[in-house]
Amino acid sequence: MNATSPAPAPGTGPEAAPGRIVLLTTSHRVAPGLLSWPAWQALRAADRVLCADGAHPQLPYLREAGTAVDEAAPTAEELVDACAGGRTVVVVATGEGEPALTDGLARLAGSGRVRMPELELLPASYDLPGARLLDLVQVMDRIRAECPWSSQQTHQGLAKYGIEEAYELVEAIEEGDREELREELGDVLLQVVFHARIAEEDPDAPFSIDDVAGGIVAKLVHRHPHVFGDEKATTPEEVKEHWLRTKAVEKQRTSVTEGVPLGQPGLALAAKLASRVRTAGLDVPPPRAAGIGYELLALAVRAEAEGVDPEAALRAAARAYRDAIRAKEAAGRG
Repeated sequence: MNATSPAPAPGTGPEAAPGRIVLLTTSHRVAPGLLSWPAWQALRAADRVLCADGAHPQLPYLREAGTAVDEAAPTAEELVDACAGGRTVVVVATGEGEPALTDGLARLAGSGRVRMPELELLPASYDLPGARLLDLVQVMDRIRAECPWSSQQTHQGLAKYGIEEAYELVEAIEEGDREELREELGDVLLQVVFHARIAEEDPDAPFSIDDVAGGIVAKLVHRHPHVFGDEKATTPEEVKEHWLRTKAVEKQRTSVTEGVPLGQPGLALAAKLASRVRTAGLDVPPPRAAGIGYELLALAVRAEAEGVDPEAALRAAARAYRDAIRAKEAAGRG
């Protein structure tokens, strides 16, 4: 450079290479320290690692692995300056995802006045399917501990809500309302988690939601040998045969009527009994006697034999009756 050559403008020389910002996100639903290999590579190669939250659950594990972490909450401008000279800065994001910082970086980039570092969003851990169920368990724990109403509930007191929510779920299915179906499934799931949380406090036979889930997983695996074992099943009928055979071995029942809840609606009860009789190959015709009850029983048995759910069929007819009533009322008002 000769004496008349202009000096490089500040921030334009090779020493001012913009560098790189890595925003590292983690899931609180995955155990701290279980990070992806690209995340560990980025942390080890970084010139500086920052985290605004001194209580971030990842910090002890990062430091144990030899990664120095500075507890700092830089502004967008400060972070860009920290990357000058081609340096790489990793920001371990807090649970909120650092919206103020990312918004500030977006404003700087949009201004056109700043040479921006390369910006990378690097998920270090991912939620697996079903991970939000952990949130539900945590929320239920807190509600049980802190809510004056929820903390006093018992299995017996909640029983009626389980029935109500199940009926509302069935109604959403029959109405074909997808949004309502999603909501009602959540309400039914809440009943399961609520009862399991109450069960943890039982002094004699406590169990948790993990015990509930573990039990149904074991049952499903055992009753699906064609999926998890060596047996073969190519039709729904063969699957049902596997299910009934393994269930019979598990339960060791002396009657096909065992396990049929008598508290369910009458038509559903009659159809369930008829299904058990038909599946077992028994020849037990419904008793014949005078009265509407016996007539309904015969209709329910007939419906089950024809593959019709009598309870659902009656509800559909009742809805049609309701619509007819409303139409008549509207005509009267007109």
